[in-house]
Amino acid sequence: MLRFIKIDITFSSSFTTSLDFLGSTLRGAFGVALKAVSCLNKTQECQGCFATQNCLYYDFFEIKNRAHAYRFSKPLHENNYNFSLYLFEAACEKLPYVLSALHTMFGRIGVGWNRHLIPIERIVCNGVVVSSGKNFDLSQIVVDVFETKEYFPDITLHFLTPLRIKSNNALLHTTPTLEQILSSIFNRHNELKGIPLAKLPFTPRYKELRTHLRFQELSRYSNRQESTMHLGGMMGTIDYEDVDEHSYALLKLGELLGVGKQTVFGLGEIKVGHQ
Repeated sequence: MLRFIKIDITFSSSFTTSLDFLGSTLRGAFGVALKAVSCLNKTQECQGCFATQNCLYYDFFEIKNRAHAYRFSKPLHENNYNFSLYLFEAACEKLPYVLSALHTMFGRIGVGWNRHLIPIERIVCNGVVVSSGKNFDLSQIVVDVFETKEYFPDITLHFLTPLRIKSNNALLHTTPTLEQILSSIFNRHNELKGIPLAKLPFTPRYKELRTHLRFQELSRYSNRQESTMHLGGMMGTIDYEDVDEHSYALLKLGELLGVGKQTVFGLGEIKVGHQ
């Protein structure tokens, strides 16, 4: 099953933000900090670098068209900087580098266009406090393994951040089918585990009752690409009944992994509610 570490970062309540979507800002600043703490090349250039096979920055930011073994989690419209960062599979073993990058990101480099420095109040990894200041204690950290023993056939699926799924090479602006959602989760899991992509190994059983979805426009300016990126997608809820156990378990896995495209930014965040 899937191995993971959930890192929860909290700050003093006096530090607020007016940004509706902080995920892309967090990832961008994290990339700068991760390169600062992990790069062994004096030129700071990835192309032709001797260390790319063992570089966490290169793995997280430079390799394209592959599911990355991490994702940020940050709801829309929150006026604080608190967020979560998930590490999956082999990335779990790189936790010290990630924590070092996070401290560098907020304590030395800064966040946002004005490079705002924000002291971290507390870091929790899989429910264990590892830092309440400058010092770290990782001795009690245990990598978690995803499993779900519960099962509810009647559910409400909440799309908490924009869901971006493509259908026929175009971004979906209508209600996704449950098969599309499940396939996205299934294939992301397989990529992280190094398993070839495949069709769902079962036929989902469900009844779609009610749909309350809207397309949420979202955009950000990418300094790296020097252009505006459009990150809009579907948000809202879908009610289902008589969902089979295999589909339910995959949806619970989707709470951990996210669904669709750009999950590293925190898009495609879902929550399975019970009716």
